[in-house]
Amino acid sequence: QLLASLIFQLRAQNQVLKKGVVDEQANSASLKEQLKMKDQSLRKLQQEMDSLTFRNQQLAKRVELLQDELALSEARGKKSKKSVESSSQLSQEQKSVFNEDLQKKIEENERLHILFFEADEQHKRLEAELRSRLEVLETDAAQHQAVVDSLTKKYTDTIEKLQNDKAKLEIKSQTLEREAKDCRLRTEECQQQLKNLQAALGSRLEESLCIINEKVPFNDTRSNRYNALNVPLHNRRYQLKLRDLAGKALAFVQELVTALLNFHTYTEQKVQIFPIDSATDTISPLNQKFSQYLHENASYVRPLEEGMLHLFESITEDTVTVLETTVKLKAFSEHLASYLCFLRKILPYQLKSLEEECESSLCTAALRARNMELHRDMKRLTAVFEKLHTYVSLLALPSTKPEGLLRTNYNFVFTNIAASLHGFHDVLKDISKHYSQKATLEQDVPTATQKLITTNDCILSSVAALTNGAGKIASFFSNNLDHFTASLSYGPKGGTEFISPLSAECMLQYKKKAAAYMKSLKKPCADSVPYEEALANRRVLLSSTESREGLAQQGQQSLEKIAKLEQEKEHWMLEAQLAKIKLEKENQKLKNSLSGNLTETMQEHSILPNVTEQKKETTEKREPIKSTSLCVKHKYCLLKFLLCQAPDVESREDLIKTHYMARIAELTSHLQLADSKSVHFHAE
Repeated sequence: QLLASLIFQLRAQNQVLKKGVVDEQANSASLKEQLKMKDQSLRKLQQEMDSLTFRNQQLAKRVELLQDELALSEARGKKSKKSVESSSQLSQEQKSVFNEDLQKKIEENERLHILFFEADEQHKRLEAELRSRLEVLETDAAQHQAVVDSLTKKYTDTIEKLQNDKAKLEIKSQTLEREAKDCRLRTEECQQQLKNLQAALGSRLEESLCIINEKVPFNDTRSNRYNALNVPLHNRRYQLKLRDLAGKALAFVQELVTALLNFHTYTEQKVQIFPIDSATDTISPLNQKFSQYLHENASYVRPLEEGMLHLFESITEDTVTVLETTVKLKAFSEHLASYLCFLRKILPYQLKSLEEECESSLCTAALRARNMELHRDMKRLTAVFEKLHTYVSLLALPSTKPEGLLRTNYNFVFTNIAASLHGFHDVLKDISKHYSQKATLEQDVPTATQKLITTNDCILSSVAALTNGAGKIASFFSNNLDHFTASLSYGPKGGTEFISPLSAECMLQYKKKAAAYMKSLKKPCADSVPYEEALANRRVLLSSTESREGLAQQGQQSLEKIAKLEQEKEHWMLEAQLAKIKLEKENQKLKNSLSGNLTETMQEHSILPNVTEQKKETTEKREPIKSTSLCVKHKYCLLKFLLCQAPDVESREDLIKTHYMARIAELTSHLQLADSKSVHFHAE
């Protein structure tokens, strides 16, 4: 649809531009026609002018001839007066005729000259005007042609693009149509399945209802007298939701309590500083008493947080939270009442303090107006807290006096609490606005100190935090108002009364019994192999069972081979150690022989190892190692020889230590390998 509308718009624009080009072309053609007609009229005028010029020349020649004739006639008149006198009458008539004719020709010539000049000027002016218009029209036509060419190119590109998009969209629409057909087929199948399921479930529902009507004859709610005895269901999800809401409310109340503490504390500091600084002069008895009361604010504000915390802790998953069972709400209401008493106690002092500040000489008219606005705001704040306390105490009534609040009034109470919270937020916004203006004016006072400015900033920050906290609480309560009004109290099935603490306790006992019974019914299934898997692995298990003895024999043989190889490895390691020591002794011997000291002793020492080595080689050739005891004896012999050869005690101990550590590491690795192999063989 978007592409179609775009194509329609482009076509409409193209039609408009084509019409404009056609109009311009028609206008240009008409102007060319006018120019042609003007050229024709100009040629005609030029021809007339040429004819007039020719006639003018003829008239001029004729005038010259007439003048010549006149001169001749005058000359003749002088010669013959008689002839003149006789013919004077005739010449006079001819002269008058000639003069009239000449005068007419002169006037006509003058008139023609004037007409020619005017026509020439008009022609030039018209020609210049037409040429300028022609140039303008040619430039406009060129511009229009360029615009038409660019638009034509643009529209051709757009049309090609739209055609490509149209092709793609057609392909996409075809695929979507196929998918829609598939979806329709599937929906028909699903509807058929749904009908079958509905029919099956309907039959099962009828059977269940028949069974319930036959087997559970006492499950009815017709008699209101006995409905109050029904035990309500325990809604775990509702409890978790309510605990979550209580946790959020606790966080908001904690934030509000912190802001109230800061506000009262900084107000106390402000009273000590302005309008009279207590460090330099004594403040008035009124402000002293006001400061003393403000100093006690923590004992009234902190219990609000504690009461909300106790209320949050009383809401758990294993309890039933309704207005009749929330006993901690009464304690929170009492704490709110004590804080309200505190506000009522400090309100007169606060108002008098503002009035005293207005009477000070430092107070300007603007500052006095701000103080009076704060005067009204403080009264409104106390009135809002009185409203809140009234409605919270009404909510606490069902836990102490169930008849004190009717069920029909719950919605009204919650709605008014939400309205009071919004009013509380509005009052705090006004206080923040007026106090910021007051702080700005107090900075301009000549006696304003840095301490006063800092205290005002602290009060403004605490009021801003108080406003934000009140806004959060009001929004939170308004957003969850439906939940509070709809599900805060639920009772037994068909009952007209709320849950009493006794029925709540009974409900929890039945819940615990039901949970214990379900736990006793839920017995874990014994571990077993699935039947299909057992059938699939039957051949493997049979072959594994048959080859178990063969694998055990192979394992025994492998262990014997490993023991034998270990003995040989130990033997050759000792031999290598001995050869290494021998090489060191030979190197020492060469050094001593080069120095020329102790050559004979070195020869004896070199002969002794050779003899012992030959003896060991002969014994090894004659008696091969067959058991672990022979290997151990051979090992101890070699160690004794090594100890005899090593004169240094420390080097001897290091040698023994390294040898045994290496041996322990090897035996540990072999033991781990044997354990893993035995586990593998056992698994097989």
